[in-house]
Amino acid sequence: MSDAVPLGGSRFRTGPDRLYREMRRDHGAVVPVLLDGDLPAWLVLGYRELHQVTGDPVLFSRDSELWNQWENVPEGWPLLPMIGRRQPSILYTVGERHRQRAAMVSDALEAVDPVELRGHAERFADELIDAVCSEGEADLIAQYAMLLPVRVLARLYGFPDEDGPGLVTALNDMIDGRERALAGQAHLGLSMGQLLAARKKEPADDVASRMLADGSGFTDEEIAQDLMVMMAAGHQPTADWIGNSLRLMLTDDRFAASLFGGRNSVAEAMNEVLWEDTPTQNVAGRWAARDTRLGGRRIRAGDLLLLGLQGANSDPQVRTDASALTGGNNAHFSFGHGEHRCPFPAQEIAEVIARTGIEVVLDRLPDIDLAVPAGSLTRRPSPWLHGLTELPVRFTPSPAPGGAPR
Repeated sequence: MSDAVPLGGSRFRTGPDRLYREMRRDHGAVVPVLLDGDLPAWLVLGYRELHQVTGDPVLFSRDSELWNQWENVPEGWPLLPMIGRRQPSILYTVGERHRQRAAMVSDALEAVDPVELRGHAERFADELIDAVCSEGEADLIAQYAMLLPVRVLARLYGFPDEDGPGLVTALNDMIDGRERALAGQAHLGLSMGQLLAARKKEPADDVASRMLADGSGFTDEEIAQDLMVMMAAGHQPTADWIGNSLRLMLTDDRFAASLFGGRNSVAEAMNEVLWEDTPTQNVAGRWAARDTRLGGRRIRAGDLLLLGLQGANSDPQVRTDASALTGGNNAHFSFGHGEHRCPFPAQEIAEVIARTGIEVVLDRLPDIDLAVPAGSLTRRPSPWLHGLTELPVRFTPSPAPGGAPR
């Protein structure tokens, strides 16, 4: 379509909320967009329309083989890690096989001991704060939020701690969807294969071993793909959840109590971020199994529909007063909806890591303050995940306790 909106560019860095409002004003609830290489797709911004798409897995399938644009996708397309073809992962499995696969993943994650999980998160968070607390200043994105979730997840999945830095780099490259995306995907795949080979020889009490022990007959390649999906979905959005929540508490007077021991407001700020500043902005996607109509648009068989999670969260049809706090309302789309939504145990793990990470910052750096004007904070230009490029803060320097328990 001639009026299609390019899905990318600087406006995602400076504030996509305004861009979503303009898209909705000019195009309605279903917006024609262009992906890298000018490949067409639809961005679903309407809350009700997104509920319809995610709630009907037959009409709006997760099977990417249906896409009517594959012949136009160039070799080395940077979005291939996000819009894959013939990937044997849970993301692209449908029907009963998907339900079996989702059960395997949920069972492996649900077996994680919550006390052990919080202990890992506190220990790694303390180590990261130990590295900066004597300096009096830090970037809470590069030096903290971007390092914490993957270290916790790597431990839960079965990786040795020393593999963490390489996994962080690979995940960030893959998710950014630019020139290093395919290399990041390759590194992550190799790491998962090595982990599974080690756990087949010597099982342990970890997620990888539990998935290998599942009796549903999934291959090692399928399990490796699912571990990659879980790692990618668990790390970067959780890192951005930490960063976006800390930004909110440092810049919004409504959450000032969080900086002075008000633990209830930490949870409130985290929930507010899921509505107003959700880390996962847009998701690819669903494919129309036949010609249909959605939001007044004619959707052809094989068309790609992108899930506009942030756009739907801010839909004025359901958020009539966007200035009001959402309180405990969790009817947002930040974890998806329908049979392909984020498994509940994965949501719990992400919440524990994020909340623990925020609370350790507030405990260890009680007089923390933003070191730059709030208006100068910028976001990554990605239309997919919404997080800060940096969060510079200052605080009173204090000596590191040498790793002693808090």
